[in-house]
Amino acid sequence: MSEETAHAVPVDAPPGTAIADTHASTEHAADAEHASGGLPQFEFQHWFGQIVYLIFLFVVLYFLISKVFAPRMRRVFDERAGTISGAVEAARRVQAEAAGQAEAAKREVEDARAQARVTAQAAKDRVTTEAKARADAEEAAVAARIAEAEGAIAKTREAAMANVSTVAADAASAMVQRLTGKAPTAAELTSVSGGAA
Repeated sequence: MSEETAHAVPVDAPPGTAIADTHASTEHAADAEHASGGLPQFEFQHWFGQIVYLIFLFVVLYFLISKVFAPRMRRVFDERAGTISGAVEAARRVQAEAAGQAEAAKREVEDARAQARVTAQAAKDRVTTEAKARADAEEAAVAARIAEAEGAIAKTREAAMANVSTVAADAASAMVQRLTGKAPTAAELTSVSGGAA
């Protein structure tokens, strides 16, 4: 078996090819590659195929970018810009509504304060009017009592003045009787009380 493997001929080799010939041709091909100077990309004979592949890949990539990826990105950017502008517009609208509501609330507060001032002034005027009416009524009652008291005093004074002459006559009679020992006559008392009045 070792002889067979050592002298085996490749299956694809033409008939009549010896193992030594196959080995020599392989070495000769390897030496030719190394002798050419390096990478096949830099050999002019391969450039045409490379340029064709480059143009083909460029066209395919350009088509994919321009027809598939760029429209998707443009749509995403447009949606994003629309969302942002819609959000900004909504924020401005809400801000304007809030400012309007704040202004309306401020007006309502000012109206409520004015209404409170009017109500307070009306209450103050009503209380003042009621107090003045009560004071006038009490003053009228006091004035009526004073007039009644003055009338009673006047009657009492008149009654007292009417009795003064009688009391004075009685006092004079009592003094005269005590001093002289005898009672004065009515004519003497009338003359004395008439002269005193």
